[in-house]
Amino acid sequence: MSKITIIGGGSVHWMPTIVRDLAVTPGLSRSHIVLEDIEPQHLDCTLPMARRILSEAGTGCTLEATTDQRAALDGADYVILTISTGGLDAMRHDLEIPEKYGLFQSVGDTVGPGGISRALRNIPVVVGIARDMEQLCPDAWLLNYTNPLSALCRCVTRTTGIRVIGLCHEIHGCFRLLRDIFNVETNDRFDWRVAGVNHLIFLLDLRLDGRDAFPRLRRFMREHPLFDRSAVPPTSPHFPLQDRAGPQFELSKAFGALPASGDRHVAEFFPDLLTDETDRGRKYGIELTRIAHRQALRREAFARVARLASGEEPIDLQPSEELAARLIAAFETGRQCTDVMNLPNTGQIANLPADAIVETRATVKAGAVTPEPVGELPLAIRALLAHHIRVQEMTVEAALTGDRRLALEAFLLDPLARTAEAQERMFDELLDANHHHLPQFFGAAEPLVEKARAALSAKD
Repeated sequence: MSKITIIGGGSVHWMPTIVRDLAVTPGLSRSHIVLEDIEPQHLDCTLPMARRILSEAGTGCTLEATTDQRAALDGADYVILTISTGGLDAMRHDLEIPEKYGLFQSVGDTVGPGGISRALRNIPVVVGIARDMEQLCPDAWLLNYTNPLSALCRCVTRTTGIRVIGLCHEIHGCFRLLRDIFNVETNDRFDWRVAGVNHLIFLLDLRLDGRDAFPRLRRFMREHPLFDRSAVPPTSPHFPLQDRAGPQFELSKAFGALPASGDRHVAEFFPDLLTDETDRGRKYGIELTRIAHRQALRREAFARVARLASGEEPIDLQPSEELAARLIAAFETGRQCTDVMNLPNTGQIANLPADAIVETRATVKAGAVTPEPVGELPLAIRALLAHHIRVQEMTVEAALTGDRRLALEAFLLDPLARTAEAQERMFDELLDANHHHLPQFFGAAEPLVEKARAALSAKD
């Protein structure tokens, strides 16, 4: 029996999917699932739902819930991370303060001032979890869904010996688009190679039935300009093309490779896409994240979980495209699993820095994780990614050491940055608004800072 601990087990966004996948995945029927959350009222909501899922699935999995993080981690074999330090209240500052300075963010959780601010809050918390794992379950795998995914995986590998894999589902949206374009039903007919950093990955090669599919894809791009409604198949089996085919196409022409994350994530890496001149992204079909919308989605998610728990809504036992359960099953049973994963760069991308967290295909087989070699990236893509990796490294170190100047420099180097003077005012305002979650910058977390400096020195 494997112990699978979910940190953030009160998440109404992630729990229905993760628990269902664990319940229906072959090889995991004797798992012990632990839901851990700092908010007991959230566990009061997700625990009954999880019980009903396990009952409907007829699995032998057992279940418990706790607010005691160390007890949840003790003896765990796998730890799934789905947290958001400060929640939507903190995210409001990430979005609304930069907007006062003319900086617009379509998501605000990976790059831009919102992504860096979110990293500064989450990094000390995630490192604390990883350090607890070193004491209580040192051989466990940490499977991270929390954003900013690259920076959080990097802070774990930078300061601890815990093995971490970052999981992201953006590639699946890209292949839904490609299946629509090529009118195929499954991904099995494609061979492909992808590389990048989380939320900025590039499809470098694409073959359909053994033949290079990029000429056909480029022809489609030429024949169907952005948001041309005539490009949408009237009976598309997945979803309308215009919902996914925005800046991806334009950027593909420039870089010779297709950005394989959704437009709303990709746009934040290219500041010209989110300006007043583009109507803040609407020209490309992009809507900015609004906290009111997130709050409405959250309320509906809580209501849906309650309906699932009560039996008012039927349980869907079809597995999702998420990777966590399939990865765990591969480790547990020895079956092979190949998918996109975020891992330290051990050579899979030859011309990016070693140990940076990069996203490529990888295979789990016989208990080992083997990234797929990509070789060297084209120079323009390499330069773009290397810049973001440098900013991530600076952000991680600033978050751990409380180095205010280094954190500001990370803000200044972000592509969305404007003038240095405005950027510094915005930075100070963001730190002040989030001060409850950023004690390392206000002289209130010296033990953490000292431990971080020692860990960084040891790693160097």
